Amino acid sequence: MSSPSSITFFIDRCLGSKRIVTALRQAGLTIESHDDNFAPAAPDVDWLSIVGERGWVVLTKDANIARRTLEKMAVARSGVCLFILTSQNLSGNDMIEILTKAIVPIQNLVRKHKAPFIAKIYRDSTVAIWRDREDLSEELNES
Repeated sequence: MSSPSSITFFIDRCLGSKRIVTALRQAGLTIESHDDNFAPAAPDVDWLSIVGERGWVVLTKDANIARRTLEKMAVARSGVCLFILTSQNLSGNDMIEILTKAIVPIQNLVRKHKAPFIAKIYRDSTVAIWRDREDLSEELNES
């Protein structure tokens, strides 16, 4: 994982609009976008592994990643810190506002909790861990 002062955020393709990437960069964040690093149709398990190896923190709204066994395995094995925007059907401006307000709590979780974990970002910009490393390990051992 990168040092706390140099957190790099990876924007999944489902959040990957140029407006969101640009807005977060303008907020002073180091951002890597899906389309700048991977083919548009790259399977989640492939890019999750690479992003984890690079120590990037994932921002997504794809809740299916947290439901699929192979994706959860990639998160766990690669040491990914994954943050899922839980509200669907949001405008780009809504997503920018929510993510911008949530960024400090996200950074705090990354600094305080050992990867891997899956956290949720709620519409009111609160952030909470949903599955920590122990939860992921137990869940995957049961699969």
